[in-house]
Amino acid sequence: MASRSFALLAASCLQQRSVVQAQRTVPVRPAAMRSAAANSLAAFKSLHTSPVSLHGPVGRPEPGKGLKVTYITPQDGPITVEAKEGTNLLDLAHYKNIDLEGACEGSLACSTCHVIVDPEFYSKLEEPSDEENDMLDLAFGLTDTSRLGCQIIMRKDLDGIVVRIPSATRNVQQAKLKK
Repeated sequence: MASRSFALLAASCLQQRSVVQAQRTVPVRPAAMRSAAANSLAAFKSLHTSPVSLHGPVGRPEPGKGLKVTYITPQDGPITVEAKEGTNLLDLAHYKNIDLEGACEGSLACSTCHVIVDPEFYSKLEEPSDEENDMLDLAFGLTDTSRLGCQIIMRKDLDGIVVRIPSATRNVQQAKLKK
């Protein structure tokens, strides 16, 4: 009986189509054309959309208030962008379509957002946490000025920072899955 209910649910999901307009669902098929199972499930199913919102302060800085960041990429060379104060380098790279992986999305669970900081700016950064150092130990091409991009938060004294993106990354979690 449970498999029949599941089959009816799956069939009704495939049969009912909707058009989303201004955060509400408009059924394409009239209720009379749907099966009894679809009609009973229609009351429980709805599609709701929310406006797109970015996590954190990524976005275009106000004119004259942007902080300069230069990423030196293996493929394209130097790319200079402007950041808002409080933005981390991983989110900024993603916002500006710069190829910096960030597999764990900034949760300190990988080393794929590893960057090599210009020595002039490395001394201005706070000391890395134990968690960040643990992840950096797994990074490809580790140097004395290596940091994780997700942990570098832009502030005024970092205006003009230069970071180099290594030519490769090492995602240990992915390597564990393949074994």
